[in-house]
Amino acid sequence: MVHLNEKILRDLQLIELELLLELDRICRKCGIRYTIIGGTLIGAVRNGGFIPWDDDADVAMLRPEYEKFREVCENELDNSKFYFQDHKNTSGYRWGYGKLRRKNTLFLREYQEHMPYEQGVFIDIFPHDGVPECYPARYIHNLHCTLIRKIFWSAVGMISDKRVLMRVIFRLLNKIPEYKVKIHYNKLIEKSNQKDFQLVRALMFPTLNHKKYGYKKSWFLNNTELEFEGHRFMVMAGYKEYLEDAYGDYMTLPPINQRKIHPASDIKLL
Repeated sequence: MVHLNEKILRDLQLIELELLLELDRICRKCGIRYTIIGGTLIGAVRNGGFIPWDDDADVAMLRPEYEKFREVCENELDNSKFYFQDHKNTSGYRWGYGKLRRKNTLFLREYQEHMPYEQGVFIDIFPHDGVPECYPARYIHNLHCTLIRKIFWSAVGMISDKRVLMRVIFRLLNKIPEYKVKIHYNKLIEKSNQKDFQLVRALMFPTLNHKKYGYKKSWFLNNTELEFEGHRFMVMAGYKEYLEDAYGDYMTLPPINQRKIHPASDIKLL
């Protein structure tokens, strides 16, 4: 286990900032709309940069913007420094969203040492897809998303879960061929975008507003900018409503025991 002391954490954040700047450069050049989200957005609003104990960075795009981004990465991404991964282009990759990573680095999350792909320092890029507006249908849709996410996660859960029964269940789920899970996920993506739904979410990540299972699409349709670590990044125009919906009183610091970082078994920075 690697202890992320203050210096290592700050060096990690600066690499993630470099990744954010590369994403921003590509998006502005190619007319792609994105927004920083989650703790990264809270940090921009509350701290003007990273939350001091935060060890990751999160970005969201509506599905059409995400697909355009992953396409233009083939030619626009600075391949001497960065690489892009998602479930469509990386064998063994079991996350339903993309990661932009820094070459010549390593950020090995605990219990993911056996995953068969490069694991450089990264930022997460969450595509947001439509969800049904009828609550019962949205509830069932969420169960569907959760099941696929657990099957993806099974490669990690069969090792990391503290409960013996769950490790057995994850081991059984992990026997489902990866290509079949990805085919099914791709069909869910297609189905979730057949209609112009007014609610969206990252299908393979739990919604932060709990039982609502979606966010207003209108929040994501227009952008403004906020300063983050001395640079201007795109944020959704409805960022205040989003943060209130997802976190409640987001301006109040959480208790010290809730200021957690992700355990890492190995780390290599520039």
